[in-house]
Amino acid sequence: MSDDFSVRSCDLNKLNSMTKYPSIPTYHALGDRGVLLDKFVSFNGEVILTEKVDGTNSRIIILPDGNYVLGSREELLFAKGDLIGNPALGIVEALHSVADLLPQSEHNIIVVYLELYGGKVTAASKQYTAQQSIGWRLFDVAVITDITMLFTKSVQQLASWRDNGGQTFLDEDQLKKASIDFGFELTPRLATVEALPVSIEETYEFLKQMLPKTLLALDEGAGGRGEGIVARTFSRSTIAKIRFEDYERHTKRRQ
Repeated sequence: MSDDFSVRSCDLNKLNSMTKYPSIPTYHALGDRGVLLDKFVSFNGEVILTEKVDGTNSRIIILPDGNYVLGSREELLFAKGDLIGNPALGIVEALHSVADLLPQSEHNIIVVYLELYGGKVTAASKQYTAQQSIGWRLFDVAVITDITMLFTKSVQQLASWRDNGGQTFLDEDQLKKASIDFGFELTPRLATVEALPVSIEETYEFLKQMLPKTLLALDEGAGGRGEGIVARTFSRSTIAKIRFEDYERHTKRRQ
């Protein structure tokens, strides 16, 4: 446990900025009015395909002083020991008891990224549940070092650092181990492929073949429609999302 860090005295705005999840680019670039462009993200080597969950991005920030903080995509909601937490999106209610059981970090900030889905989380919740059941899946873990140096930066500098790849994410094997250590199931692994389709039309067909329905239905009454796929290299150095919504909108507008 670090003697130099305290969540009660640190700048929470900076902690929030450095631990937000960076935006994942679309596999094909988005043009005007949602039309897809031929430009695409280039992958080198094997590509791991996982189901993209239409839920709410949630953070468990494990701190080197023995505490943790829960957050949504944009804001911090709750710290260990708080009597009152922000109820936004049901994140605190769903995850605070789970976070209490996670292993501590001695020197670094570890950020566990979960997709919370079902319930009344998003408009797509009915695709996962007819009974307002709640589920969550682990999709990434970041390890943030050089904490003292990072806290000397402004919130704006931290946002630029984050959006330009400053965070260090676990590779696929490390992520699988973390899922066991933390007791979280990973987002479903669909396949590992040597290459992705290049054209927009071929990619849309590929998406329909790879994810005909969600693998994350929580009960029999779920609608069953999946959101799409996240493609990533083993090291996670390259990552992109392939969503039904984007390709359906593109196809409709082209017609």
